[in-house]
Amino acid sequence: MPANRNVLAFVMAGGEGSRLHPLTANRCKPAVPFNGKHRIVDFVLSNLVNSEIYSIYLLVQYKSQSLIEHVRQSWTMARFIPQHFITVVPPQMRHGPAWFQGTADAVYQNIHLIESMQPDIVAVFGADHIYRMDVRQMIDFHIKSNAHASVATIPVELDQCDQFGIVHIDDNHRIVDFKEKPKTTQPMPGSRTHALASMGNYIFNADVLLRQLKRMHESGETDFGKHILPSMVNSHKLVAYDFATNEIPGTEPYEEHAYWRDVGTIDAYYQAHFDTLGAQPKFRMTNRRWPIYASPDQAESAQIENGVINRSVVGSGSIIDGAELDHAMLRRSVLVERGARLEHCIVMERSRIGRGAQVRNAIIDQDNDIPPDERIGFDLEQDRRRFPVTPSGIVVVPAGSYPARVRARSPFLAPLDEAAQFGEAVPRMEVLA
Repeated sequence: MPANRNVLAFVMAGGEGSRLHPLTANRCKPAVPFNGKHRIVDFVLSNLVNSEIYSIYLLVQYKSQSLIEHVRQSWTMARFIPQHFITVVPPQMRHGPAWFQGTADAVYQNIHLIESMQPDIVAVFGADHIYRMDVRQMIDFHIKSNAHASVATIPVELDQCDQFGIVHIDDNHRIVDFKEKPKTTQPMPGSRTHALASMGNYIFNADVLLRQLKRMHESGETDFGKHILPSMVNSHKLVAYDFATNEIPGTEPYEEHAYWRDVGTIDAYYQAHFDTLGAQPKFRMTNRRWPIYASPDQAESAQIENGVINRSVVGSGSIIDGAELDHAMLRRSVLVERGARLEHCIVMERSRIGRGAQVRNAIIDQDNDIPPDERIGFDLEQDRRRFPVTPSGIVVVPAGSYPARVRARSPFLAPLDEAAQFGEAVPRMEVLA
């Protein structure tokens, strides 16, 4: 741990994720599946644990049951070390009958957790992003800068500034202005096309954070980006940490340096999946020196009877039987039958693609039984009458849109209670006899 500092982390995992609907119809944004067997929250938790930060409170709010179950099963810390824990904290309503009103209010409602643990440093990180980060390096920068608070930053295009907190800095990385999601802004030093944006990851001196949270509560303010950080610009030393300087062991030369994606929209979520595909992806999921941990997987190995597969991921328990996959991402226990074709698709747990079905540029959420010879992604006007379709043409088939037909049970697919254990149960799908 940097300079032997005692660090406590809060992960803000209460996001409703309305822009990811319908994937967030029955789950919160951090619980949305990603890649073959992960969920979005696994990235921030892996980064903290890999950074030797083991005292983590996960603040949840909207539709949190599947996230709670995932953390319970996948993120159990050693019971013999009291300060090694990942604990889910829903709104406690200790200060009145109100849910979290903002990111800072969520931490304030749990201020007793800081006061009881008495850390030197508090890390406040978002749970909605795909990236690797050694948090120790940011804490080292924070300490060496003699900062009261540090903000992790990345460049973003000027036309995206209304989606981020935008900071302006001096020559010593000190933040001289912080505006939350401005409509327009000036470019960052040395650029005409980009501004410097907050990643939503903050490091605070614990005593400073406690004072600011109490002051904020008295004045009715609720949010870090809108209220606390802008109010500290003139009274405290805030510094911007350059994420591009973060070095992760095991990163390959072909990977995108300082890869970070806010997967807050369907299009961004969809594209981030394909950034992980191929022999030389932009973001390699299998870095043994900095792993992204996933849920334990008891399913059988994937089985490929026959077919043509190009640059695809086939999750455990899945069966490919004479089908064609081109840039397809299959999660666990997916059946793709003879003559079916998937092109640039994400297919989630316990779904079945029937014989001869053709699906392209689509996200098929869990527990869908796509009928034989169905076509999705070819006639967007027809698709819009049935499903959500993004402006770029990505079709999203919500969970359970195609109910399972009566079938004989197959030993290859997931056990009966797998859906229920993640809090997203839909009628069970099984393979036709």
